[in-house]
Amino acid sequence: MNPRGNEEKHAKAAGRVLRQLRLVFHTFKAHFRQVERDARVSGAQLWALSVVNERPGIRLGELAAALDIRQSTASNLTKPLIEGGFITATRQDNDRRIVELRLTQLGRTVVRKAPPPQNGVLPNALGKLSGDALTRLEQDLDELIAVLGSGNKRGAQIPLGMASGDD
Repeated sequence: MNPRGNEEKHAKAAGRVLRQLRLVFHTFKAHFRQVERDARVSGAQLWALSVVNERPGIRLGELAAALDIRQSTASNLTKPLIEGGFITATRQDNDRRIVELRLTQLGRTVVRKAPPPQNGVLPNALGKLSGDALTRLEQDLDELIAVLGSGNKRGAQIPLGMASGDD
């Protein structure tokens, strides 16, 4: 095949992948909007509420690990949930540094009424992929990230649905 044909083939493949990425992006964007409309919390907050619902008394560091985020990010995520009456934060008597999180009745109602999947469509879908598919996807995304020159890795620790402005 001539060089011009290879360029056209490459451009068409890039266009198909771009459309796939748009579809993925718009799918989780639509889910976030539905969560905010139905549950009145962000997608990331709903995920946090669902983890606390499954593990009453969970500590902040454990919640951060479950959400694959930094503890400071988990703290920022749960603060409005505590202030809004969705979660209670109780310090242990023997060690005041340890804070246990539990849902309130309001938090349980939100989790019960929220649209599934409560951990978000992207984490849910990734969890359903085979190990081989995840390995290929990880390698290919590493290559894309390198081409993008994404030097700020901090963004990888911020949930997509953390802020309502993540449209």
